[in-house]
Amino acid sequence: MNDQIEQILGRFADAERDSLIPILQEVQASEGYLSRDAVVRVAKHLNIAPSKVYGVATFYNQFRFQARGKYNIQVCRGTACHVKGSAAVLEALKRNLKIEPGQTTKDGLFSLEIVACIGACGLAPVIAVNGEFHAQVTPDKITRILNTYRRRAEA
Repeated sequence: MNDQIEQILGRFADAERDSLIPILQEVQASEGYLSRDAVVRVAKHLNIAPSKVYGVATFYNQFRFQARGKYNIQVCRGTACHVKGSAAVLEALKRNLKIEPGQTTKDGLFSLEIVACIGACGLAPVIAVNGEFHAQVTPDKITRILNTYRRRAEA
């Protein structure tokens, strides 16, 4: 991991604060998330406080501070999905997985995120698991869907 961060910082050798977001984007693309170590190293490289780096990173919802799970679940909260019950689907996922959006289960199997629109309004409410769409999802279908991925992980 350190080598990858060093390579990224090397490409931004004379960078200043205005390069913070592109650096964070590259680190996250490489590592999958922004670790505490990465935040500290980026701050040192740019000669700014780690709290400033963290403050910028938390402002933008594109940045994560935990690695995604093997199966990343996206819950669409767009208008069509909202009207068709995606709030209840989200609650069922949170209950079943015992995590909040932006978190990963302790076993590293699932992560959960909310997206504004997946672009599959005719399938509402819809969730995507690693890009695989599940249409007309109801809270009652959540356990079955999750168990499908649990079985895949065991195989």
